[in-house]
Amino acid sequence: MSHQRRMGKFSHKRAQGVSTIYTLNPSGSWLRPTAIMIEACGGGMATVANERTTEDIVREHLKVHAAPEQRVEEQTSDNPSIRRALANASKSGSGAGKPEFIVTFPSDAPNLVIVVECKADPAKHESVNRDRPADFAVDGVLRYLGHLAKYFDVIGIAASGTSAAHLKVSTFRQLKGEAGAELLPSPHGPVNELIPVSSYRNLLTYDPAVRARTEAELIAFSRVLHNYMRDYAKLSEPEKPLVVSGILLALQDSAFGRNWSVYKVKHLAGELYSAIERVARDADIHEAKREIMLAPYAFIRTHPELSKPNASGETPLYRLIADMDREVRPFIDTYHDVDVIGQFYGEFLRYTGGDKKGLGIVLTPRHLTELFAKIANVTPTDIVVDTCAGTGGFLISAMIEMDAKAGANHASRAEIRNRRLIGVEQQPHMFALAASNMILRGDGKANLYQGSCFDQKIVSQLSDPDHDRHGRPNIGLINPPFSQKGDGLHELDFVEQLLEILAPGGTAVAVLPMSCAIEPHPARRRILEKHTLVGQMSLPNDLFHPVGVITCAMVFTAHKPHAHSPQPTWFGYWKDDGFVKTKDRGRIDLNHRWPEIRQQWLDNFHARAVEPGLSITRRVTADDEWCAEAYMETDYSALSREEFEATLKKYAVFRLLYAGDADHNDDAEE
Repeated sequence: MSHQRRMGKFSHKRAQGVSTIYTLNPSGSWLRPTAIMIEACGGGMATVANERTTEDIVREHLKVHAAPEQRVEEQTSDNPSIRRALANASKSGSGAGKPEFIVTFPSDAPNLVIVVECKADPAKHESVNRDRPADFAVDGVLRYLGHLAKYFDVIGIAASGTSAAHLKVSTFRQLKGEAGAELLPSPHGPVNELIPVSSYRNLLTYDPAVRARTEAELIAFSRVLHNYMRDYAKLSEPEKPLVVSGILLALQDSAFGRNWSVYKVKHLAGELYSAIERVARDADIHEAKREIMLAPYAFIRTHPELSKPNASGETPLYRLIADMDREVRPFIDTYHDVDVIGQFYGEFLRYTGGDKKGLGIVLTPRHLTELFAKIANVTPTDIVVDTCAGTGGFLISAMIEMDAKAGANHASRAEIRNRRLIGVEQQPHMFALAASNMILRGDGKANLYQGSCFDQKIVSQLSDPDHDRHGRPNIGLINPPFSQKGDGLHELDFVEQLLEILAPGGTAVAVLPMSCAIEPHPARRRILEKHTLVGQMSLPNDLFHPVGVITCAMVFTAHKPHAHSPQPTWFGYWKDDGFVKTKDRGRIDLNHRWPEIRQQWLDNFHARAVEPGLSITRRVTADDEWCAEAYMETDYSALSREEFEATLKKYAVFRLLYAGDADHNDDAEE
């Protein structure tokens, strides 16, 4: 589908069945339309004249503040699901519900509904028990929500009054399949006025419940996609994420996005690769880097199974593009803060094991990349580097944090994308994924380096404060490869190299195996001779499930010797992030605990708070253990008698078993 701005259509149908189509040309940037709007203005003939005034107010609002591609119907809908949902929704208790306006966006958002019920008299806005739908606006709109939510996500608007300046408005939402409605969530509190149609869509789209469900659907789709690529396209593990990212890039090209479905089978793969080339060229990537980025995608043109038609004439490549266009592209267009390519890559690793053992690739969960950007206190004036960029997850989280603090300052946002995000990735296919991820975000694409972070040519460019494309970074966020073999490839070697690159006083946050905190290594001493260990946080044991590695995070200040620090190191015991393991979705914030836990962790870290059982401070050297467990005091205040007795029983059983083993060993020796 093209990203061109669309024209809105307003269908004005009176009760007599006369229909007029109004063509609208909404101003502003193109938005993906995703709503159905319904307005019902009930009442008998005696109130028609007054209620027509209320209807006219809302009708005019729909025209002036229309979303692109909206289609407005009245009394009934051409959509069979809407007709079915309203078949028994009459406010009088029997018969079909007949809303005044039904606004749909059939091509882009067939699953979202907004219901508006009008009353002329503000006194008829809402009854005490909300059980009189024929007489009160709120009661009526909630009745429509209850019926439509069997098939759609629904927003309901109750509007009362005959003056636009004094219109009384209440707004609700009921998600598909839910039993009841509630007030529409908004950052500014209750929505008590009419707002642009696209704003209703945005509020529902960014509703945490809707977002969580949408992300769950994306993960479920990734599993289906993976199986299809394995069984029908016969793609190898490295090829699968490249096909995903390549298709998403090609769909950014207007010509390919419009015409891919009509290309001949024998030309589709070549057209897709050409579209990737055009997008990369338009992204202002240096020619040499562009060639490196494009090389891993070359197999798409010649892969024997991708373009092989099945019995019905459909090719796997056509099916993959269609599925990605329908299921994934809208997600990227809507949620700009998600490393979608990294999400797919991580899910593919979960299903197959992939290369996480061979290359030590352990992708950092998004809630952690977001947390570490906040720990580093990233601002729009900082320069952030990830010397082990992977798919670019840390850089995306840093960009989102910087954007949030830049606000509506477009110049600052452009500066962030052009000069303030830097990545280094050695693996060619991972570099291609990172570059495509950045292009999809319009972010940092020209400041990606393909090569080793130990390459002195790259190091000299990164450390140059007068570099023509970026300055010297002052914040580093990394998750280095784990368990690499060879001299100079220990995880702490990557940390040491990052610290050398950063400007004096810069901040580094690294995700590392717990072994780096408790086992001796020469790099520990070298690091503390030049840099300061500010903090260490022990992370949840199953954070990287199903990979069985226990990790921690370390925070350093660059080029300030540890021995000169006026403060001791802060240690946090961050073992419970609220996430739980699920069968099909991995670790998720099932009970919505993470936002509160994250804020507590951030508050404690930045305040260097000491809390029994959670955190402590200690002066440490290279010879000491760098973890909270070694120094933390136990908080006994919350220990119950039952817990104490249960622990004693476990210990008694352990001692009994241990004593039995010891006696057995003694007998064996005799």
